[in-house]
Amino acid sequence: MSPIRLLVLGAVRQHGRAHGYQVRNDLEYWGAHEWSSAKPGSIYHALKQMTKQGLLIAHEIAPSTAGGPPRVEYELNEQGTAEYFRLLRDALSSHEQKSDDLSAGLGFIVDLPRGEAIALLKERVSGLEQWRSAVTGYYTPEAGPEQLGHIGEIMNLWVHSADAGVRWTRGLIERIEGGAYTFAGEGDPFVGVLADDEPNPFAPERQPKGVH
Repeated sequence: MSPIRLLVLGAVRQHGRAHGYQVRNDLEYWGAHEWSSAKPGSIYHALKQMTKQGLLIAHEIAPSTAGGPPRVEYELNEQGTAEYFRLLRDALSSHEQKSDDLSAGLGFIVDLPRGEAIALLKERVSGLEQWRSAVTGYYTPEAGPEQLGHIGEIMNLWVHSADAGVRWTRGLIERIEGGAYTFAGEGDPFVGVLADDEPNPFAPERQPKGVH
């Protein structure tokens, strides 16, 4: 999957209704422009594309003061909400996701009930363990990568990636089981969006030269 759809749908959902600049500001606040494809052009394209696909409702709320097109606010409809949760569950449970997909899922994990989030992460652990077993059917890590020449380094990378993924995911499961964070139905969630008049200290154009 591409994380841009989940990121945009999730950002809009957190506001209830949001215009394109709000979505962009939120995603830059989370640093998504550094670890995903959530650049300004792709954000605005995703908003328009998902509106055409019937996932978002576009509300024209005011004419542009610069003489351009009216300002548009976007809102998830029932189909968009269903797609959002489908993408979120897939991002958290699938061991095949890239790091930016998983990162997008983590940004919205508390939109799920605690028990469901734990179950999805356990599914990810199971997938990683099965994947590792498939790799070690061809490659014995204890014997070192040299047994297959330099090609063995590829499988060595896969095994180490699987092991690291399992350790990290189990650690997250343990923290969640221990009561970390506020999940759906448990009370007021953590506020991870900026107010309309709140400056974004992490916006790319505001960062000092040389800081990325």
